Amino acid sequence: MLVFCLVIALGGCKGNSAQSVQPVQAEAKPAPAIKPAPPTPIAEKKEELGAPGWDPQWDVVVEQALPEEMLGPKAARDVRGYCPRFSAMSEADKRAFWAYFFQALAGAEAGLKPTTTVRHTEPEVAKVDPVTKRMVRSQGLLQLAYMDADCYSCDFDWDKDKGLPLKDPARTILQPKNNLECGVKILNNQLFTLNRPLLSRYSYWSTLQPGTVSFRVFAKQMTNVPAACRPVPRIKTETRVAEAATR
Repeated sequence: MLVFCLVIALGGCKGNSAQSVQPVQAEAKPAPAIKPAPPTPIAEKKEELGAPGWDPQWDVVVEQALPEEMLGPKAARDVRGYCPRFSAMSEADKRAFWAYFFQALAGAEAGLKPTTTVRHTEPEVAKVDPVTKRMVRSQGLLQLAYMDADCYSCDFDWDKDKGLPLKDPARTILQPKNNLECGVKILNNQLFTLNRPLLSRYSYWSTLQPGTVSFRVFAKQMTNVPAACRPVPRIKTETRVAEAATR
């Protein structure tokens, strides 16, 4: 469940500057190495039941959308509770962790169902969306809103979507790629623009606010993080040292 469109920086959402900016020719970067993330508990359950769950292609979407900051030292501190070895991991393993994180977030927010749409009645979110001019709805895998398109430059197009049925998967806000890429931008803003921790009472998602019911649901989904995240068992470390000493 979203809390509300967070202010990106003091003074409001970042918009287009009035000053003309000349495009810079950027060098083409090689595509990042992609590793599949393991399934969350809810994904495993859905697979057992033969129900649609997490599409592995969504791992690719998340991993390719990650900015450099989310692979760096501050990110390592932020995720230490879930991925103690983050700083020592390869870039591919770091990207896989974040793919797992967003899978867990989508599991807690929308049960991994891309067409989930909810209108909440809580006072902090029961507001009018300035884009749709209607009461805010939380939509898609990460339960986002159309106003996020303005706040975070997300690919949601209300003009295209308003004529479609509420749960039509063709809606831009319900398309997993658009929804997940927007979620990456929102979290990146929280961690690096606002300099807030991963788990915060000010998070966009109540799911990342410790003490809430939805946070407990999220925490249960974070119990199968990639193996590379987990501490090396002490007994194995001691065995390796002993073996090295006898060589």
